[in-house]
Amino acid sequence: MAGLFFKPGLLPWYARNPPGWSQLFLGTVCKGDFTRVIATKCQKGQKSQKKPSHLGPLDGSWQERLADVVTPLWRLSYEEQLKVKFAAQKKILQRLESYIQMLNGVSVTTAVPKSERLSCLLHPIIPSPVINGYRNKSTFSVNRGPDGNPKTVGFYLGTWRDGNMVCVQSNHLKNIPEKHSQVAQYYEVFLRQSPLEPCLVFHEGGYWRELTVRTNSQGHTMAIITFHPQNLSQEELHVQKEIVKEFFIRGPGAACDLTSLYFQESTMTRCSHQQSPYQLLFGEPYIFEELLSLKIRISPDAFFQINTAGAEMLYRTVGELTGVNSDTILLDICCGTGVIGLSLSQHTSRVLGIELVEQAVEDARWTAAFNGITNSEFHTGRAEKILPGLLKSKEDGQSIVAVVNPARAGLHYKVIQAIRNFRAIHTLVFVSCKLHGESTRNVIELCCPPDPAKKLLGEPFVLQQVVPVDLFPHTPHCELVLLFTR
Repeated sequence: MAGLFFKPGLLPWYARNPPGWSQLFLGTVCKGDFTRVIATKCQKGQKSQKKPSHLGPLDGSWQERLADVVTPLWRLSYEEQLKVKFAAQKKILQRLESYIQMLNGVSVTTAVPKSERLSCLLHPIIPSPVINGYRNKSTFSVNRGPDGNPKTVGFYLGTWRDGNMVCVQSNHLKNIPEKHSQVAQYYEVFLRQSPLEPCLVFHEGGYWRELTVRTNSQGHTMAIITFHPQNLSQEELHVQKEIVKEFFIRGPGAACDLTSLYFQESTMTRCSHQQSPYQLLFGEPYIFEELLSLKIRISPDAFFQINTAGAEMLYRTVGELTGVNSDTILLDICCGTGVIGLSLSQHTSRVLGIELVEQAVEDARWTAAFNGITNSEFHTGRAEKILPGLLKSKEDGQSIVAVVNPARAGLHYKVIQAIRNFRAIHTLVFVSCKLHGESTRNVIELCCPPDPAKKLLGEPFVLQQVVPVDLFPHTPHCELVLLFTR
């Protein structure tokens, strides 16, 4: 195990300079899910395990099937899970570096064994401080269960295409905290008492939809119920809101001890607060979290890493890699509630954050004001529209460090162009939980030779270091923090 995992409290930086190849890492250019493949091999090598005692003899098959889909590594010890993830990330790195070498016309040397052929410095994986029940946000669906009841609350198993979709209760999953499962179970009780049908398929009618539960480390709980209004009048909607409110305040749902209950009328799969406002039925409008010596405000739809303890490890890693100082401007792109930038504000001259979700930006501004941070500003909108103008307004003489933490879809190509072409950005830290598709293209365009046809005129970036940080125990996913310089 030596060299694979960190000891608690130690940062992963090696006392040597990384190799100087002009290569890159990020994304799965290669096809195939290495994590699942390696995990399957590990499982076959182990002795068969007894079913956990909480899986009943009748429903065990459904629950185990769901666990295998949602948390495919749950049968492995956590030590084995980390080995699987580290091997998978290394495999991705090898494939992607080979691809970039071919793209840049660099012949691959055969002097180094293929298994060791890496140009960047791949650090050991940082384990999650919390292994079970770590999620601070869970979204539960409503649909037909294995018994055919359409008012079942849980996670989907199967596919619509194959016609075998069922909704399975998820209280047995290792990554879901008991509080989330409790709220989901009481929501199911409420639905089965309600005369209104659930909305299974939009054009077929029905009303009750999914449930989202958010919790913090202090034990506060926010629940958000999504409801399709169909053709109900405002008076009829008011009645339904009062009924569900009464259920969770004075009815059986009071056992959940909710800090707040929100209600959102949504006619689409997903609606933002701007498209359809979150309506507070009772309780506090926000929950708060303590992280990196900051008190952080979290709105119903604001992005916040789902593993709070793991997020602190992730953000500390990002902070170490940025290397910011008092002469540096920190540019935080896709900043969410602004935690990364605000946690580094005392070490940099200014923090500039960009975020699409307006509520998250309001949270970031509140967090800055509450914590007495005066050298930050946050902008609402699409990064590809805001970033070019924001960079033009800054003096070329001041060094800028950029941090990007995009959604799984990656960054818009105009954001890549702006970063690549603004010469004052010498350091870029890229955080991603799933590197494929657009994220792969992002990295290629950051590191490829100048290309006037694509308006990529600035010098290319070089990947120097990669740090895997596990925020998702029992699943194949892993956050990767990548340091690029030029």
